[in-house]
Amino acid sequence: MFSRDVGIDLGTANVLIYVKGKGIVLDEPSVVAIDTNTGKALAVGEEARRMVGRTPGNIVAIRPLKDGVIADFEVTEQMLKHFINKINVKGMFAKPRILICTPTNITSVEQKAIREAAQKCGAKHIFLEEEPKVAAIGAGMDIFQPSGNMVVDIGGGTTDIAVLSMGDIVTSSSIKMAGDKFDTEILQYIKKEYKLLIGERTAENIKLNVATVYDRDEELEIRGRDMVSGLPRTITVGSKEIQRALMEPVMVIVQAAKSVLEKTPPELSADIIDRGIMLTGGGALLHGIDQLFADELKVPVLIAEEPMRAVANGTGLMLEHLDKIAKRKVF
Repeated sequence: MFSRDVGIDLGTANVLIYVKGKGIVLDEPSVVAIDTNTGKALAVGEEARRMVGRTPGNIVAIRPLKDGVIADFEVTEQMLKHFINKINVKGMFAKPRILICTPTNITSVEQKAIREAAQKCGAKHIFLEEEPKVAAIGAGMDIFQPSGNMVVDIGGGTTDIAVLSMGDIVTSSSIKMAGDKFDTEILQYIKKEYKLLIGERTAENIKLNVATVYDRDEELEIRGRDMVSGLPRTITVGSKEIQRALMEPVMVIVQAAKSVLEKTPPELSADIIDRGIMLTGGGALLHGIDQLFADELKVPVLIAEEPMRAVANGTGLMLEHLDKIAKRKVF
C-alpha cells in the first residue's frame, strides 16, 4: 500500500484532516487530556474535550494551540501523532506528504515548530499554505483569475483577512481576535452581571444558541456557581445582552477588514463590490455577523456553504495540484 497526500487544518479550536481520494476523514477538537504525574496523554480530541473543567487535579485538559500557533510543542506532537495514526495514512513503502494551513503573520520560528511536529509524525514532505488563501479556495472562490476576492476567516484563535488575486495574497491581516475571545467575553459578562461563574463549555453553548451581533430574540437557561453563596444557581440569559457583550470584539474584526480594504488597489476594490466578501471559519456562524459586516463595509457579504470546513475542503482541492506546489517549495 502506498502513502496518501494529507491536508491538515491545524486550528486552535479544531483539527480537520483531509485525505486525497477520501475527503475529510477527521474533525475533532484540538484538546489533549494529560496526566500531570506521568506526562502521558490520556485522551485526545472529542473524548478530551468532554473532560474540560471536569477532571481531578492530576488530569488537565490542554489546548496545545493558542492564537493559531503551537503553544505547547510536545502536546501538539502527541495530538498530531494520535490523529495521523487514527486515520492510518502511512503506507508500507512511503511516508505521506502533508499540507498544513497557517495564519498569514506566522513567524519563521512558528513555521519551524509546525514543520518539526509534522516531521516527527512521519511526514515525507511538508508544505505550508496561508489559511485565508486555502479558505477562499475551499469556499468556492476562483482566486486564480486577475480579479479581486476578499475572504474573512474567523477561526478559534485568529481571524485572517485577505484580498486575493492571481492565486496569491495582495493585502492581508491576521489578528488574535476570534471565536475563543467571544467565549471569554461571554464568560466575563455573566460573571460581572450575574455574579455567576460558568465554564468554557457553557460560554460556547451560549454563543452557539443565543448569541447575536445584529438582531435576535432568544433565551437560554444556564447553570453555574454563585460567587456569593458558592452554591449552584440557574439563570436565563437573552440574545440582546449577549449582543452587548460581543459588539466590542466583533467590531475589532470589522475594523481590521476595513483597514485591509483601505490598502487594496482600487481596481481590486471595484471587483470586491461586485463579488462581495466571503466569511469562513466557525465565527462566520455567529448570528447576524454577515449583516453587520455588510452594514459597516457597504459591500455584499456571503457566508461559505460549510464555513467550518472551508479550510479543510481547500486543502483537498490543493492536494489535487500538490505536484505543482511541490516544484515551487519543498521542505
